[in-house]
Amino acid sequence: MKGKWAQGITPRHFTWVIKDQLAVCERPGGYGPNHRRVRRQEEIIWLREQGFTRIISLLTSPHNLHVYEEMDMAWMHVPFGRHDDPVKLLSTLLPDLRRLLGKGERILMHQDAVEDTVQGTIGGYLVYAGLAPDVPRGVEMAERLLSRPLSSSGRELVGLAGQLTPER
Repeated sequence: MKGKWAQGITPRHFTWVIKDQLAVCERPGGYGPNHRRVRRQEEIIWLREQGFTRIISLLTSPHNLHVYEEMDMAWMHVPFGRHDDPVKLLSTLLPDLRRLLGKGERILMHQDAVEDTVQGTIGGYLVYAGLAPDVPRGVEMAERLLSRPLSSSGRELVGLAGQLTPER
């Protein structure tokens, strides 16, 4: 590949949460009837070219994982569905995220779309990691970063993360 296509294309709704360290986007390639294999490949190429070292998928299904593997991208699958225990999930995910970022990893987190689960998890991480002083500020920062209001389920995730004690 030559030219600009060799660089891939930016995933939809790509947003830096922590500049050059942690970002979010919708599932590479889109989701449901909008999913396109060629677009998925171009977006993963872009992620690799931007130096991302790990993708964290919050999808409940294993979609895309085989492609990450084929394209030599490290990944973590942390299924986060409506019926999963958010306290249990956040108790594992947030320390892992903090540890990986502390090791210098450049991480992209996604689910099908950038909605309350991703946004609430991000707001929760900001509180957990001490980047937001409290839960209300974590909610505000997540809303501002992703340019959308959090519903009660997203706010609940931020609140739950605020109750977790980070390992120092």
